[in-house]
Amino acid sequence: MVLKRTYMDWNATAPLSEPARLAMLDALRLPGNASSVHSEGRAARAAVEKARRHVAALVGAEPAHVFFTSGATEAANHVLTPDYRMGRSRLTVSHLYVSAIEHPSVREGGRFNKEQVSEIPVGRSGIVDLAALETALAAHDRAAGLPMVAVMLVNNETGIVQPVAEAARLVHQAGGLMVVDAVQAAGRIGVDIAELDADFVILSSHKVGGPKGVGALVLRGEALMPAPLIRGGGQEKGHRSGTENFHAVVGFGAASEAALGQLAERNADISALREELERGMRNVAPDLVIHGQDVARVSNTCFFTLPGLKSETGQIAFDLEGIALSAGSACSSGKVGQSHVLTAMGFDPDLGALRISLGLTTTMDDVNATLAAFAKISGRRRSAGEAA
Repeated sequence: MVLKRTYMDWNATAPLSEPARLAMLDALRLPGNASSVHSEGRAARAAVEKARRHVAALVGAEPAHVFFTSGATEAANHVLTPDYRMGRSRLTVSHLYVSAIEHPSVREGGRFNKEQVSEIPVGRSGIVDLAALETALAAHDRAAGLPMVAVMLVNNETGIVQPVAEAARLVHQAGGLMVVDAVQAAGRIGVDIAELDADFVILSSHKVGGPKGVGALVLRGEALMPAPLIRGGGQEKGHRSGTENFHAVVGFGAASEAALGQLAERNADISALREELERGMRNVAPDLVIHGQDVARVSNTCFFTLPGLKSETGQIAFDLEGIALSAGSACSSGKVGQSHVLTAMGFDPDLGALRISLGLTTTMDDVNATLAAFAKISGRRRSAGEAA
């Protein structure tokens, strides 16, 4: 008998949405290159620009300020650079400050040298320490160049919502630039680049139900631009050369449109399912630790520690029970290791944690299947503890 699978790992990737799939099939029928001036090229260009409008709407931006990339990692490496231009004038960003819970694509610092990157701590609640950020900015050497700060809007492991607008206020008071990774926020909570007061926003298609291999760097305006990461034929106004990943861009646009349209309904339904999930897990294991449960989280994420159960053991055990979940970020070449987010929050990383993340097609049957697996795994943990 084939084991029925239950997908509970939407933060790693969302299954391709039906609107995105259909839009991509239509795009595959178009033969033109979006940079060509003939009718076929203009049709392809029109499809790209339609997608750009939908991606812009997802974060309240102007379409002209959306630049497509191969994904969020490329967008991060594009924007995280010391080399900027304002018109014809060159500006230097001399130091990058990143929160200690950033995704590895941001935490690595992009094109900055290691000595140009500093971490801003978070409290045990998982929220960035704004006082520490303010202190770091006050000590920044403005004579050397501008400061840049990167704080994600929603943490990919805990689902905790960060005080980005408050951080941006401190950054701009210090004359710096604010970069926001909104990969896990877009399509789950309302995101508006102006309300966040962000200079740059990073997005990923496959987190909102679009295809993998495409993302975007979104700008507040075009006055200040990072040096191009990829040079060549001048596509994307010269900011990101290379023929557009046409059908993927179109899928990204369709997925963005669908995600924005379903935002309110999705949040209410998914929040109710997560409440049932967490209630059931606590009933089975009263010693369960749910990280971030006392602060604002996105509605779909449950990051938990079951004392005595290591991350790698738990992930394999759930997989054998037919449940797909994660032990944190899925962007570490398939490795299951210690969570830098747990460490930053002051927890012993050896305790480990597992992440359940729900999505648009998650049902109560999926929740019940996950709870059944959780009860088995928790029971084996207790038996092992009693035997010891």
